[in-house]
Amino acid sequence: MPRPDFDLYLVTDRTLTGGRDLVEVVEQALIGGVKSVQLREKDLGGAELFHLAERLKAACARHGARLFINDRVDVALAVDADGVQLGASSMPVGAARALLGEEKFVGASVHTLEEARAAARAAADFLLFGPVYFTPSKAAYGAPQGFEKLKEVVEKISIPVYAIGGISKENVESTRQTGARGAALISAIIAAPDPAAAAKVILRRLKTNPDE
Repeated sequence: MPRPDFDLYLVTDRTLTGGRDLVEVVEQALIGGVKSVQLREKDLGGAELFHLAERLKAACARHGARLFINDRVDVALAVDADGVQLGASSMPVGAARALLGEEKFVGASVHTLEEARAAARAAADFLLFGPVYFTPSKAAYGAPQGFEKLKEVVEKISIPVYAIGGISKENVESTRQTGARGAALISAIIAAPDPAAAAKVILRRLKTNPDE
């Protein structure tokens, strides 16, 4: 199984760019040091999503970063993305693995310890757990879980866990202190006036030893 080699998992939302081109915003984040991007634009049809994925794949390749596609295994295969991110309504982890092969990543988004255990048993490569804090994009998944539940999942699950939901430069250090592998976030970078600068700050605060 592949092991995640990134601390920060940037998730896209083109409605938060303030009218800027999404790929240009992501490229600025990549310049700031982001090494992993999840394309998550659930309202797009297959053709639009494919063309956007192609552009993001090229941007990620220019900066040595990984590209993941939310839910759509077909699009991930079509653009040779590094993997997929699956949720509760997606195809099972095992089915995605059969299609993608052993060299690609299969991430799972979970909201409870039970869901985390099930995804780990199904051989997901990493988990997104949340929402840790309140955030509009995750409000449909229930109340914030908080750091105690995040810490419990980290301690009881053997695969890497990333915190998601309301993660910002102000709280990202606390996220790492739970033992989480890293953090996944959207608006703290996508909506930032300077995505490159925002990414640099968050990555610095995510480091286990900020002085390294």
